[in-house]
Amino acid sequence: MSYRNTLKVSCLLVLSFLYIFVGVKHFTNPNYFLAIMPPYIPYHKFMVYLSGLLEILFALMMIFKKTRFYGCWGIIFLLIAVFPANIYLYNSEIPQKILSVTKQEALIRLPYQLPLLLFAFWHSKKKSSIGLDFICFLFFPPTIYYFITL
Repeated sequence: MSYRNTLKVSCLLVLSFLYIFVGVKHFTNPNYFLAIMPPYIPYHKFMVYLSGLLEILFALMMIFKKTRFYGCWGIIFLLIAVFPANIYLYNSEIPQKILSVTKQEALIRLPYQLPLLLFAFWHSKKKSSIGLDFICFLFFPPTIYYFITL
């Protein structure tokens, strides 16, 4: 395995672990996710549990080569599906107060979804270009650090 592939697999394992960790958090601390649930989405608690379950499932699928493509695309669709919660956190003082997050912190959180989408796309590919690898390697540490410190 080449140095690039070793780094890519290492990034994949870190991402998978973080998605599993956050997915489990949907069950152990659902109030956090309920706080950022936009009012127009029905069945809040069910949606929190469903998104947590899907996050865990897709993260596990990402680990194995046979299911990696589908797990990565599942994460991409899930990130897009839950993005309204991040917008709601930014637009509404209610979740900001509940979670002790400033409007500026909520704004900073929004663009961090883009590298997560990029990483999932990157890992969905069996082979990737040196340019894509470089961009992902460059953005990976600060993105992961940001999410660990949330």
